[in-house]
Amino acid sequence: MSAQLARARSLIYLLPLAFLLIFYFYPLASILGMSLAPDGQLDLGALFDMIFSPYVGRALWFTTWQALASTALTLLLGMPAAYVFARYAFPGKSLIRALTTIPFVIPTVVAATAFTTLLGPRGFINEWLMTAFGLPEPPVSLLYTVWIILLVHAFYNATVVVRIVGGFWANLDPRMSEAAAVLGANRWRVMWEITFPLLMPAIVAASLLVFLFCFTSFGVVLILGGPRYATLEVEIYRQAVNFFNLPLAAVLSLVQLGFTFIVMVVYTRIQARASIPLNMRPQSSTARRPANWRQWLVVGVVNTLLLIVVMIPLLALAVRSVTLGDGPPTLRYYQALTENPTQDIFFVAPIQAIRNSLLIAFVVVVISLALGLISAYLLAGPDRKDSRLVGWLDPLFLLPLGTSAVTLGFGYIIALDEPPLDLRTSLLLVPIAHTLIAMPFVVRSVLPALRGLNPRLREGAAVLGASPTRVLREIDLPIIGRALLVAAVFAFTVSMGEFGATLLIYRPEFPTMSVAIYRALGQPGMLNYGRALAMSTVLMLVCAVGLLFIERFRIGDIGEF
Repeated sequence: MSAQLARARSLIYLLPLAFLLIFYFYPLASILGMSLAPDGQLDLGALFDMIFSPYVGRALWFTTWQALASTALTLLLGMPAAYVFARYAFPGKSLIRALTTIPFVIPTVVAATAFTTLLGPRGFINEWLMTAFGLPEPPVSLLYTVWIILLVHAFYNATVVVRIVGGFWANLDPRMSEAAAVLGANRWRVMWEITFPLLMPAIVAASLLVFLFCFTSFGVVLILGGPRYATLEVEIYRQAVNFFNLPLAAVLSLVQLGFTFIVMVVYTRIQARASIPLNMRPQSSTARRPANWRQWLVVGVVNTLLLIVVMIPLLALAVRSVTLGDGPPTLRYYQALTENPTQDIFFVAPIQAIRNSLLIAFVVVVISLALGLISAYLLAGPDRKDSRLVGWLDPLFLLPLGTSAVTLGFGYIIALDEPPLDLRTSLLLVPIAHTLIAMPFVVRSVLPALRGLNPRLREGAAVLGASPTRVLREIDLPIIGRALLVAAVFAFTVSMGEFGATLLIYRPEFPTMSVAIYRALGQPGMLNYGRALAMSTVLMLVCAVGLLFIERFRIGDIGEF
């Protein structure tokens, strides 16, 4: 019986590995094969010719420098907020921190639409300036420039710096800085010689993650960059879909994979080096209430600026969705979500896109929870804590997080097109791609709770005669239940907002909300633009509600995201 149970357990543990092998490594290997042998014969010369061509060089150069500039701007915005959240306790701190996280969970297409609403030719700022100063034309012209790309990237990723650097800063023992001050060091010397060296691993780790997100940026650059600017991610999409130049798209994917792999290696090594023994303190004991008006001024100014940068574009989007046009505020564009005026056979009413997104998200939650939970048990076993297996599998389950969604979707197009894996017309392709992206979040949400579970509880239940199923039902699940709920909400919001892979592999008659927003933005007329705004607002609200659930049910500071 025990041997049968062990075999059954081994087969279950193989499920997430088989899923990764079929739907992650096989498509990536197909991209590699197309890059090395575009005509069926190994041809490294053609590969090197394309890699070192001026075209690939220009795309790589723009992708790299805009990611570096975006990272610098994000640090400039996020570091003061990280300091305020780490060192001060003030009213509304949890709410403000939750609000500043909303941009990170909303889809890129919604963020791009929000900035178009605020800074576009018909945006609020231009309308206000034209009315206030009697200007004949919009004075602010940021659309289709690199400046708006950098601004949106900073808006999108500032919370990464606040969460990673601020969280680490909040746990540093303030007595080291206090001792240096007692010995005569002024505030700047304490900051430069004590605090910054201790914070540097967290700052570098946050910077690398932001760089990675900006390096693989797709929706923001595709919508706001126009034809003039394109990252490698956007070029992969254009070459694969617009020009059907699959060999060049494969080469671009290979170049991007190489760069993201290098960044992931650097990131994991920095994380390992950051694990130095420190006298960490709970955040409740390190944060203090502002003691004088100067400290209150710092807290007020930083929070106000952060909320302006983060919330104003989202509020502008919601307001414009009911004020677009010359008339009074109206819900006309929300009502239009239920209409299908073109009678096109391939036309799908936006309300059906909402249904499609919800159905796909439900499937993704079920599959990613099942596979993610099995993966977490595989990593958290009591006899596997320091094993080589965990050392290999842990980063393996994290790999899809650092892989371009467009590259993944492109891999599906060229790999899953022959029996028995001919899924080109299958509706399952989108949920599978979303599951690959959501699964790392599920594993990282559940794993800390599983590793913190006291094994004596299981042992005591087993000694009393409880079966493994009963131990799972009555010991494990009640303890990790809230972590599972957080993981489910993460999977739901990831699926609702995923855009890059979906745009490549979705069925025209079964679009998601993100795709419908992009299609509506690409069609002429105020009604289509209003529909895009209305659906973006609905999608933003759905993601925001999901985030508030995460904040409500998070177990203290447990959870790696």
